[in-house]
Amino acid sequence: MAVLVLDKRHRPLMPCSEKRARKLLERGRAVIHRLTPFTLRLKDRLVEDCEFQPLRVKIDPGSRVTGLALVREAPTEVSAPGSRVQVLNLFEIIHRGRQISEALTARRAFRRRRRGQLRYRAPRFANRRRRAGWLAPSLQHRVDTVCTQVKRLRHLAPIVAIDMEVVRFDLQKQINPEIAGMEYQQGTLLSFEVREYLLEKWARCCAYCGKKGVALQIDHIHPRARGGTDRVSNLTLACKACNQAKGTMPVADFLIDRPQRLARIQAQARQPLKDATAVNSTRWALLQRLQATGLPVSGASGGRTKFNRTRLSLPKTHALDAACVGAVDTVEDWQRPTLIIKTTGRGAYRRTLLTAQGFPRGYLTRRKRHFGFQTGDRVRAEVPRGKKAGIHTGRVAVRASGRFNIQTPAGVVQGISHRYCRLLARGDGYAYHFQPTPIEEEGTGRVTALGAVRSTSPA
Repeated sequence: MAVLVLDKRHRPLMPCSEKRARKLLERGRAVIHRLTPFTLRLKDRLVEDCEFQPLRVKIDPGSRVTGLALVREAPTEVSAPGSRVQVLNLFEIIHRGRQISEALTARRAFRRRRRGQLRYRAPRFANRRRRAGWLAPSLQHRVDTVCTQVKRLRHLAPIVAIDMEVVRFDLQKQINPEIAGMEYQQGTLLSFEVREYLLEKWARCCAYCGKKGVALQIDHIHPRARGGTDRVSNLTLACKACNQAKGTMPVADFLIDRPQRLARIQAQARQPLKDATAVNSTRWALLQRLQATGLPVSGASGGRTKFNRTRLSLPKTHALDAACVGAVDTVEDWQRPTLIIKTTGRGAYRRTLLTAQGFPRGYLTRRKRHFGFQTGDRVRAEVPRGKKAGIHTGRVAVRASGRFNIQTPAGVVQGISHRYCRLLARGDGYAYHFQPTPIEEEGTGRVTALGAVRSTSPA
C-alpha cells in the first residue's frame, strides 16, 4: 500500500512508496504519525514547497461491506471520456448494522420488563417526533461510518473529488425478472390470505416431516431471532412437534440429516431483500452527506461499475468495485492488499452483564481504563517465559486484575500481564487487518489475471 504523508504542520502531502518511507525513517527526516493507515509526518517539509497530483476517493456502498479506493487519476487523451486510474490504497468497511438492531431489540425488551414491574402508567402514543430524513440507527450507522472514513482520508491525503456508485435495486424485478406493466401492482398475495397462500404453496403438509391431516403452524424458515423477516417467502408451515423442535435453529442445522427435504425448502424460499432495501434507503442520505463536504461528488450507476470490472478482468471484491466506479479506461497497480476496517464500537453504557434470560450475571467496573490501557487499544506484548512466551500483537480487552486478553490473527491469548504490554495505538472504534491481494488467493489463475490487466495498460 502507498504510505500517506503529512508535513510538519500536519497537513496532507502526496503519498509515497514503502521504500521511500523506509528511507525517510532511517535518515530521521520523518516520524510515524499513525499506524493504520500507515502515515508519516515529515520534519522538514511544508505544503507550500510541494507539488500535487489529483487524488480521488471512489466509493462502492453496500449493506454489509462498503468498498473504498484512494486513486490517482490522469486522463488518457484529450478527447477520451475515461481516465487512467492508478490505485494507491484499498479499503473495505465492515458494518455492524445487524448488531445495532439486535442491541436495540434487547433494550426494548428490558425496558418493557422493567415498566411491567412498576406501577401502572397510562399508555402514550406518538410522543416522539422524527425529523425529516430520519433513518433507523442501523441504517444511519452505515452513512456515518462511510463519512467518517472519508473525513479521515481527507486529513491524510490531498483529495480533490469523490466518486460514488449510486445504485438502485428493483426489489420486484429481483424476485421476478420478467415482471412488467401492471404486474408491479399485483403482489405475491393477490387474491390470497397469508395462511391460505401457504397452504397452497406447501401442499397442506408439514414442510419438515411431510405430515398431512394435522394442525399446521406458521414458522419462519430463517428464524426472526437470527435476522429473519416476516416476508411471505420466509414463511412455511410446520406441525407443532417440528415447530417446537426447530425453535430458533437455522433450517440447515435442523435438517442436516435430511438433505433432500432441505434442498426442497431452500428452493421454494426466496433470497431475502434486506440488503438491497438498506442500500436503497441510505444512498441519497450518503450522497447528500458527501456533498456537504464541499468536494465535487459525482455519481455513477452499478451497471457501469460492473462493465468496467468485467472489461478489465478484475476479481470481484468490494474495494476493486470501488476502483471501477465512474468513467474508467484502465486500472493500474490494483494488486495491493486491502485494509479491512471492521466497526466494533467504543463499548456500551451499561455496567451490568446479563444472561440470555435477562438476569444480571456480573458487573463491569466504573472505570474503562486500567493500568493505562482501554479495551480496543492495539498493543504489543512481549512475554519472556511461560506457556504464553512470545510476541503477541492485537486488540486488548482489559481487566481490573491486570491480566489482559489480546485478540491476535491466530486467536485470543488470555491472561497476559499488563507489565508486558506496550501501547501501539489507541482504540478508535474500529479493528484493522490486512487481506491478501486477489492474485495471491487465486493461486493457479495468477498469471492469467495479471497478464489481462497489463495488456489493457497503455505502453
